[in-house]
Amino acid sequence: MAGKFEVFRDNDGPLPYRFLLRGSDGSVIAVSPQLGSITAVKAGIVAVRESAASGSIVDLTE
Repeated sequence: MAGKFEVFRDNDGPLPYRFLLRGSDGSVIAVSPQLGSITAVKAGIVAVRESAASGSIVDLTE
């Protein structure tokens, strides 16, 4: 099973929405910043999908 995005209301700050990316085992992989609208949430999810598909790996441990 693939991971999934979960959209929820966040009442702990100035903007009302966030999303989580969960792995197939249910673990949280990523948490979005607070966002002001569902449109912004959808745009954020698209950006994460595109970045994950084409992003490079940069090792900063050395």
